[in-house]
Amino acid sequence: MANILVVDDELGIRDLLWEVLNDEGHQVDVAENAAQARLFRNNERPDLVLLDIWMPDTDGVTLLKEWSVGGLLTMPVIMMSGHATIDTAVEATKIGALAFLEKPITLQKLLKAVDMGLTKGHAKSGLSALHSRSDALGESENTFPQGTSANLLSDSANEPVLSPDQTFNMDKPLRDARDEFEKAYFEFHLSREGGSMTRVAEKTGLERTHLYRKLKQLGVDLSKGKKGSH
Repeated sequence: MANILVVDDELGIRDLLWEVLNDEGHQVDVAENAAQARLFRNNERPDLVLLDIWMPDTDGVTLLKEWSVGGLLTMPVIMMSGHATIDTAVEATKIGALAFLEKPITLQKLLKAVDMGLTKGHAKSGLSALHSRSDALGESENTFPQGTSANLLSDSANEPVLSPDQTFNMDKPLRDARDEFEKAYFEFHLSREGGSMTRVAEKTGLERTHLYRKLKQLGVDLSKGKKGSH
């Protein structure tokens, strides 16, 4: 179990991340602005911070820089934003951020980033500050490709139910193709099982709560597979 601080001015994002990470067994604290995050960091040392870039009082990049200059950037920090440019993401990683996630954030990419951050945090504890910074920058180069950051939701909101002869566009980036396939995969099983979440959970090997959250993140229409729906 890790201690994770979520810093975001949007209540819905804070609640969602708290719920997901708490379900994963972590101790989660939240801050709605930079002032609260500063206060928390002055009194605690979280294992990981999820930090929003655009906030009303002080933006996340400025706060990250404050922590770095003040010697408080002793934990991995993952930046989040729905509007940041690649230049902003690169600037954040140069300061010391481990990774950058673009909103809206899917469960799969969130948990992958958190696992990476916690693993990196444990490794950093035994390295020098210079080596730690080099590792963080090297890791960030694999976190998001040129021209975009890790887009965490598929753009296809109206994919049909998967049929045996359904094909997928192989020219798409891997992350988009994966989300598109997963969406069609779950819609197929929902249709086959008449919309029963219990049976779909058994078929797909997912815990029911995580399955429901996964479907919401992918934008799956839960009414499609229900018997009698048109």
